[in-house]
Amino acid sequence: MLNKKIIILFAVVIILILLISSFSCGKTEKITQLSQLEDKTFAVPTGTIADQLVLTRFPNAKFKYYDTVLDACLAVKSGKSDAAAYDEPILKNIAAKNQGLAVLPDMITIDNYGYAVQIDNTELKNKIDEVITELEKNGTYNEMLKRWLPEEGNPAQMPDIELTGNKGVLRFGTAAITEPFSFVDDSQKIVGFDIELAMYVAQKLDMQIEIIDMDFGDMIPNLKEGKLGMIGACITISEGAFKGGVVF
Repeated sequence: MLNKKIIILFAVVIILILLISSFSCGKTEKITQLSQLEDKTFAVPTGTIADQLVLTRFPNAKFKYYDTVLDACLAVKSGKSDAAAYDEPILKNIAAKNQGLAVLPDMITIDNYGYAVQIDNTELKNKIDEVITELEKNGTYNEMLKRWLPEEGNPAQMPDIELTGNKGVLRFGTAAITEPFSFVDDSQKIVGFDIELAMYVAQKLDMQIEIIDMDFGDMIPNLKEGKLGMIGACITISEGAFKGGVVF
């Protein structure tokens, strides 16, 4: 199992002064804690288990589904939903760029994330685990955390990672809408924490890498069909995925 220790919180993005639909007279309620979100409508990205995680805290929650995390957050900003639920670092990144949004400090649940490969591809899974261990030992992992998750400001630039391609091409599927883990930078290149890590895996395998951007919900189906070697973009490790033919 590959755990991303840096993304273990599940947070809620809200409008600082949130219009509550139950108030027909136009009053406003300032949201300061999770308990105020009982029976409210949450915007969540399609193809994730964000709705299931919200239900562990708010069993009466209602949901609206959107193609991307950004779309879900913008639905909150426009008043179409009361809150959006997703991973804390990604939501903080979006909130910092969109005035009127804020992240509540309280977490809903703890979640683990990882790359996924086909369930019978134990060799690749073992290589990924080896790379993680090596990066942690030599200090590169901590450098990646500082590069992609700075306490202030934007993520730093992607480092140059030399790949030989002597043993073919590793096809890596991602959804480049999860900044700072996988996103398109100003030069129109797909970069991020997950991309850098995938390149180190390709380097370990003596392979070149082909980064394939797709909708989040399409990643696991394409992996199961053998169109991809591995996938990564804040994918939750779940029992259902194991039963569905992939392993983390």
